[in-house]
Amino acid sequence: MQTSRHSAMSSKRIKVEAYLANIPLLKQLDDDEIGRIAMGATEIDAPRGITLFRRGDPCLGFHIVVFGQVKILLQPPEGGERVIELMGPGQSFGEAVMFLEKPYMVTAETLSDSKLLHIARETVFTEIDRDPRFARRMLAGLSYRLHHLISDIEMLTMRSGVQRVIGYLLSNISPDDGASETEITLLAQKNIIASHLNLTQEHFSRILHDLVAGGLIEVDGRTIHIRNRAKLRAFGS
Repeated sequence: MQTSRHSAMSSKRIKVEAYLANIPLLKQLDDDEIGRIAMGATEIDAPRGITLFRRGDPCLGFHIVVFGQVKILLQPPEGGERVIELMGPGQSFGEAVMFLEKPYMVTAETLSDSKLLHIARETVFTEIDRDPRFARRMLAGLSYRLHHLISDIEMLTMRSGVQRVIGYLLSNISPDDGASETEITLLAQKNIIASHLNLTQEHFSRILHDLVAGGLIEVDGRTIHIRNRAKLRAFGS
């Protein structure tokens, strides 16, 4: 079954240059620059549950998610796992370690059937040598990721479990959705999201139950119906 699914995924080719041209990290590059980056790109078809790399593996470039979802995680010596980030379409990961030329410090696994692009380290370094502006764009992307990680650390260390869950729910609403009442779909299983929020699955479920009991949300599997965004935000504060 997995082999046939992988074969079907492999048949879905993408226009690499067109895709790279719309990635925020590369959006300002001209056609020739995009072409050179595309020459250093490898398409990866990864069914659900595939390990892309493990802590300690050499980092030979960085990944971009075309479709699907990838979890970035730590595996403590005592067992279990701690989900650091959930990466979706258009997001990239591995740039910082690539520049350090050190092994990966985390593990990456697919949460769903996914397609990724792997950009070779040598391609990136050659382009930086060719045009320093490319280096500035890479730094801007890394700075944004650092800001995001600091925000995550602040959320995990300075907010209650209820505040973390509400913050996560609200962060999944599209900026273009101005409605007071809206629906979101959880992008991963509840145990994965709980790990990302540094909660046990039981605690996460209990918080959702309390929000349902308070008339703030309704839950149907992975679909969360937010009845009033302003009230939910106020409850979290």
